[in-house]
Amino acid sequence: MRHLTLSPALAAALLAGVAWSAAPPAAPPAASPAPAPAAGAGRHYALDAAKSSLAFTFLQAGAQNSGRFPRFAVTLDFPGADPAGGRLEVTVEVAALDTGDKDRDDTLKSDDLFAVKKFPQAHFSAAQIVRSAAGYEAVGKLTIRGVTRDARVPFTFREATEGGATVGYMSGKTVVRRLDYGVGQGDWKATDQAGNDVTVSFTLRLTRAAP
Repeated sequence: MRHLTLSPALAAALLAGVAWSAAPPAAPPAASPAPAPAAGAGRHYALDAAKSSLAFTFLQAGAQNSGRFPRFAVTLDFPGADPAGGRLEVTVEVAALDTGDKDRDDTLKSDDLFAVKKFPQAHFSAAQIVRSAAGYEAVGKLTIRGVTRDARVPFTFREATEGGATVGYMSGKTVVRRLDYGVGQGDWKATDQAGNDVTVSFTLRLTRAAP
């Protein structure tokens, strides 16, 4: 088997997904907490790309490496005190992945890994949001490289009032097993050098939008 030079970042998942140029966000400015919306008073949010990030980490030869997805899109419907009717949509431009190394990026985009010429995007669609001990979970389907599987994405969410407008802050992380989605063909199916688990983390600033 040839020497493995990188571990595929499946991270696209999750959240997978979404057309944004996201730079690592600055710490959110101090803001007054917004009052919790009443049950049934749903709010629709869209991504503030300039203040949001979607990143991934993976193990390669026992060492942790990282990358990011600079372009992705997110919409969130958060229906007040009862989140059960919430909806989360994430689209990630996998073809734009960036690990800081062009050769590694090209390998990740190749047919044996993300195959971005055929599958340029990853997508997460959740039609249910449930409360959890740590905050919330989005329950839905994650599609990477044309393979769709059930997925649950844990996250925290808070609302704040900034400049008289209501904004939302959403963050979390989840683990995606790359081989479950076919990200790793041929020699890349091995996990001794390239780990199977990819941790995807996100920090998002969301602004109110028309539904």
